[in-house]
Amino acid sequence: MITGQLKSKIDKLWTEFWTGGITNPLTVIEQVTFLMYARMLDMAEQADEKRSARTGKPFNRRFTDEQQHLRWQNLRHLGAEKLYKTIRDELFPYFAETSGKGALFSEFMKDAQLMIQKQSLLVKAVELINDLPLENADTKGDLYEYLLSKLTTAGINGQFRTPRHIIRAMVEMVEISKDSRICDPSTGTGGFLTVAYEYLLEKYTSEEGVEREPLFDENGQPLVDVNGKPVENVLYSGDLLEPEDRTHIDTDMFHGFDFDATMLRVAAMNLVMHGIREPDIHYQDTLSQSFSEKFPKEAKEGFSVIYANPPFKGSLDEEDVCPEVLRKVKTKKTELLFVALIERMLRIGGQSATIVPDGVLFGSSKAHQQLRKLLVENNQLEAVISLPSGVFKPYAGVSTAIIIFTKGGTTDHVWFYDVKADGFSLDDKRTPIKDNDLPDMVTKYKSRDKAIAGTEQNDKTQKAFWVSKEEIADNKYDLSINRYKETVYKAEEFEEPKVILGKLVKLEEDIMADLKALEGML
Repeated sequence: MITGQLKSKIDKLWTEFWTGGITNPLTVIEQVTFLMYARMLDMAEQADEKRSARTGKPFNRRFTDEQQHLRWQNLRHLGAEKLYKTIRDELFPYFAETSGKGALFSEFMKDAQLMIQKQSLLVKAVELINDLPLENADTKGDLYEYLLSKLTTAGINGQFRTPRHIIRAMVEMVEISKDSRICDPSTGTGGFLTVAYEYLLEKYTSEEGVEREPLFDENGQPLVDVNGKPVENVLYSGDLLEPEDRTHIDTDMFHGFDFDATMLRVAAMNLVMHGIREPDIHYQDTLSQSFSEKFPKEAKEGFSVIYANPPFKGSLDEEDVCPEVLRKVKTKKTELLFVALIERMLRIGGQSATIVPDGVLFGSSKAHQQLRKLLVENNQLEAVISLPSGVFKPYAGVSTAIIIFTKGGTTDHVWFYDVKADGFSLDDKRTPIKDNDLPDMVTKYKSRDKAIAGTEQNDKTQKAFWVSKEEIADNKYDLSINRYKETVYKAEEFEEPKVILGKLVKLEEDIMADLKALEGML
């Protein structure tokens, strides 16, 4: 969590871009990412220089002798005109030249372009980014998340930023371990992967490794949450992780794919800012045939956990879709294809938590039924969780659900939960409120008992209940919660019409009496 002072710096940076003529939020974040990347390259170079001086061991330099003027510590002292020309004509071409040479997420820097047109804006941006505490590993991840929170529009393919508290609930329900291989096949800004990493650190930190400190606002007053409780900055060190665990985490635990190069740049920076040294992020359409050709290990039974919020709209060219995915569900709809893809990418016994539009749950087309039958008959469909329609505002008002399944086996009962509130208002403002079903949902999911499924304890009028596979199959594998949730109607009693009419007459007489009294006073 970051302080109000740091938020003010980000807000100021955002305002400078806005007044400088760059109003597209994604463009702002992309340009800030480039400049942060430039600073972090120099920070890494300085760290290696100090280590080399201490140990006497050489290292692979990022900057040659002729490129020393491109280092952040030298750039930031240049005058406006010289700074602008150096960054535009030399630094950005340097990003492209180092692409493919093992530099940090350099794959996504080859198309980097300076979109800032005003020299004064670039000077201010460099000054503000230089003041950000990027050397603080515990702060920079939250800092970048706050920057990403300013994304308030969906992409043209239906992509939008998943609320972090929703992701957190999904990660708590489908847990990971230090040996997991985790993937998001439509990674976007990398939210699922960063939250999973934060959860991993918490899970493998001892009580002695936890540091807590209260947070204060700009006026020195303690920050409190919506319930009036003090807000603390909680730091997790991951002190129960061995060096070999750390190597796996840094190089082979987190995998992301997307076909939006801008999003990939943002995602890569997001993961690095959170502390993952070499995240495995790739420019790739995971639904295409080329995915299986380029990444055969990942495309089929490659992962133990998959979290996803795939694009909800748009259709694809069927000829370009992987044939094995089409064999599972023959359709052009991306929301159906992605679920089939995720099922293919999981190892036997692997689990997924995926957000889908409600139409996936009850659509009547052959493809919709084919996909739901695949989940129920060929896998263990663990849970279907209905979310309120406002959780993705201001991006979209679409109604969604979370489906959780384990690859392999068959389903006998499915656990349903009806989320009515997520701790925020369901309008465009999404302001914090006290009503929040998510903690209860996570608790009940972890303690769910299938033994009560056929008993009176399985009350379908409540938020959580079980439904048998037979009942689901009889309803064409419909998975919408309203199909199975029972509503108790209370009979309303009304007075006789004559009694109601008499009351109306008496009320009319009282009104006339008051009018007569008023007339007399006048």
